[in-house]
Parts: sequence; structure tokens; C-alpha cells
Amino acid sequence: MRIAICDDESNIWELIASKVLKQYPEAEIVFFSSGEELLLSDKNIDILFLDIQMSGKNGMETARELRKKDKSMVLIFVTAVEEYVFQAFDVGAFNYIVKPIDATKFEDVLRRAVDELCSKDTDVPESETNYVMINNGGVHTKVMIGDIVYAEVFNRKVVIHKLNETIEYYGKMSDLEAAAGDSFFRTHRAYLVNFKYVEKYDATTIYLEKGTALMAKQKYPEFVKKYMKYNQRRI
Repeated sequence: MRIAICDDESNIWELIASKVLKQYPEAEIVFFSSGEELLLSDKNIDILFLDIQMSGKNGMETARELRKKDKSMVLIFVTAVEEYVFQAFDVGAFNYIVKPIDATKFEDVLRRAVDELCSKDTDVPESETNYVMINNGGVHTKVMIGDIVYAEVFNRKVVIHKLNETIEYYGKMSDLEAAAGDSFFRTHRAYLVNFKYVEKYDATTIYLEKGTALMAKQKYPEFVKKYMKYNQRRI
């Protein structure tokens, strides 16, 4: 198991390395002092502790470039500014650790990261095997849950948006939400989105592979937490 630490402060290298080796003495530790150095490396990395605030290319910029060539790496951000965390999940971060590093938090995050790394990627989300039957004017249509990009309430109808098709029917959004499971999130009373198709988001809008959905301000913190959990399952 190769664990990388990318930080421009050598004392943080030493601290994280000592904590890693205390839990997993067999781990191989590699160090990088900048995002540029990390991006030039050809080493395969299993788990990466990446500082966000670094001189030169910061951790967020580095992570975006890393994800273009490695989507499976378990990425853990290390930051002194917790506000950066909302951005962290845009690049599939597994978790984050705030400086100064709390020993108990670190041990828990690392243990779960190793469990994630060791687990076989054989579990298919329930939403990708389940379906709902839609009754529209006497015509019954089977809709795979995993194919739903998002759903919205419009003119007293539920409108299901797929990548290549739109289906309308009279029904309750709450029923569809219950059937969809935890790979979906009700961002607004009129919108239900599939995490699978989220491309970017902010505190007011979700941008999906097809279309957009509104974000209720009070729902935003919960959305970020749920999206983080979803990404943890998918890494």
C-alpha cells in the first residue's frame, strides 16, 4: 500500500507519516513538496493526503488535474481552512482533515480510507438495478432508477428527465424520492437529482449532464454531506 503526502511544510510530512506508520507500519510512504512535483510523478498512489493551501499550484488545482488520469485514488484533503471543504467534494475527495490534526479523527479517517481501498468494487448501487413503473394515460412504462438524471414537479405533474427522453405523469414526488434511494437528493421541493449525473453545483443551482435543478438554500449543507457519502461509495 503506497500512501503519498503532498504538503509544502516538512513538519506536516513528518507528523502525517508518523501517524500512518503507527497504524500501518507496512505502508510505503512517499513525499511531495508541491502540486507540480506530485503531477510530474509516475508513481501509482493508493491514498493521498493533499494540502489545499500550498504555494504555486494549490491542492484543489492539483486534485482536478490528478483526477483526469487517476479516478480511483483515495483522496484526503488536509486544510487549515474548513470552508474549502465544500469544493473538495467536486474532485471526489474521500474525506478531509483540518489542521491542527486531531489524532482520533486522523486514525478514523485513515482506517476508513484503507477499508475503502481494500474493498472490492463489486457493489452496484441499488438505484442502478431498481425501477419504477410509470402510469401515463393508461400506458405503463418501466423506468430504471439509475437512468433518471433528475425529476421535477411542473404543472402538477412529475417530469422525469433521462439523458435522451422526458416522461411526464401524475404522481407524487415523495413516492419517487422514496423509490430512488440514497443516490438521489431532494434539493428543492420541486426537484429530485441523481448524484450520478451531477457535474457541478453551488448554493443555488445543480448543473447536471442534462439540465439544471434548483437548490434550496437551507438544503445546501445537507446536500454537500450526502454528496460526499455518495462519492465515498463510488471511489
